[in-house]
Amino acid sequence: MPRTQPVDGFSLAYDRSGAGPAVVLLHGWPGGREDFRLVAPLLAGGADVVVPDLRGFGGSDRHDVDPDDGYSGAAQARSITGLLDELDLGPVVLAGYDIGSRIAQSVAQASPDRVRALVIAPPAPGAGRRVLEPAAQAAFWYQHFHRLPVARELLDGDPDAVRSYLRHFWTTWSGPSWAPSEEDLDRLTASYARPGAFTSSIGWYRAGPGILARSLAERAPEPADRLRVPVHVLWPSYDPLFPPEWGDRLAEFFADVTVTPLPDAGHFVPLEAPEAFAAAVRGALGGQRPAPPSAASSRG
Repeated sequence: MPRTQPVDGFSLAYDRSGAGPAVVLLHGWPGGREDFRLVAPLLAGGADVVVPDLRGFGGSDRHDVDPDDGYSGAAQARSITGLLDELDLGPVVLAGYDIGSRIAQSVAQASPDRVRALVIAPPAPGAGRRVLEPAAQAAFWYQHFHRLPVARELLDGDPDAVRSYLRHFWTTWSGPSWAPSEEDLDRLTASYARPGAFTSSIGWYRAGPGILARSLAERAPEPADRLRVPVHVLWPSYDPLFPPEWGDRLAEFFADVTVTPLPDAGHFVPLEAPEAFAAAVRGALGGQRPAPPSAASSRG
């Protein structure tokens, strides 16, 4: 598997397939580049598709460093920008979900000339004080847990504990019509249960002030400062972390944004709705705006 030259000492493993305009796909937690195993083949016939493991995940480097230095959004974005530079990728369609969505947004904000369009599933800006609501805090408990030393003490390097923990998220965050296979959980466990791997995977959550502080400090920019890169948001109906009503403020942050509801999908959009994800990317490659959803597709 190819690897990038190090950025800040981190080299990224990545898969590459197809030919044409460039697409870079960014995975979430708890996942890896195989999150896009169904999407990439749908795109490779007309695009140069690059799918990296983020810092601390899968085949990429994981170092025991201060999370603020090595695993923050800005740090992860530096590695993705380094990937774009090294592979000499022109303006790309940058797509992601979960932490991959946050990192894609960070790259676009720092280097808008490098990004043709964003295709993202939540998170997206605009939650604000709604993260304080009881239902939200019940869903986001794991982010607080990940910031405690006991998370590493209980889970890192213990395959049985890691598998049980990952199973919880992959089964409770997904929609009602989808569930991971035992083989998928085995493969994910093998990656996350290596000594140090779980700790590096939660470096994102250990960096910075945490979700509460970030959300409460979030302020919409002035209209002239909104991100001008076209943004297509795929919003699932069954994601317990990011309910669809939290998409009501997207236009305060993005100058050009469209939303496609996914009435049957949960959090793991690339695996639960790969055709919709690939269609959104193809539309972004062609500069096409998505058609308004029908009444049937808007339910949920």
